[in-house]
Amino acid sequence: MAESDWDTVTVLRKKGPTAAQAKSKQAILAAQRRGEDVETSKKWAAGQNKQHSITKNTAKLDRETEELHHDRVTLEVGKVIQQGRQSKGLTQKDLATKINEKPQVIADYESGRAIPNNQVLGKIERAIDVRSRSACVLRAQ
Repeated sequence: MAESDWDTVTVLRKKGPTAAQAKSKQAILAAQRRGEDVETSKKWAAGQNKQHSITKNTAKLDRETEELHHDRVTLEVGKVIQQGRQSKGLTQKDLATKINEKPQVIADYESGRAIPNNQVLGKIERAIDVRSRSACVLRAQ
């Protein structure tokens, strides 16, 4: 026990500041005064309930006045289909069954609400036997 020196204190490990203490403004200023490197970064929208950022293009899109829409078949095409179907004595359902489409597809084409599809128009042409001028009207779409 003679070799023990009671005046000497050995510190094996010193606890650093806790996370909350290290983040405090006082701790940052003290570290800067001591000349230590301090890295700070501001998080964008931290602590706020913002799910999505608003881009600059949003206002540009709001100012856009151009109406974008799909082309529809004309009423003239619908009348040609309706007349051809009636001349064959078919209902919309019968014609739809004959060309393997839903009855709503035929109704949409006849009313002018359908977006033109050349495959469907071709099937309708063959089913109702549309020739000459009427076929040109159907194909023009």
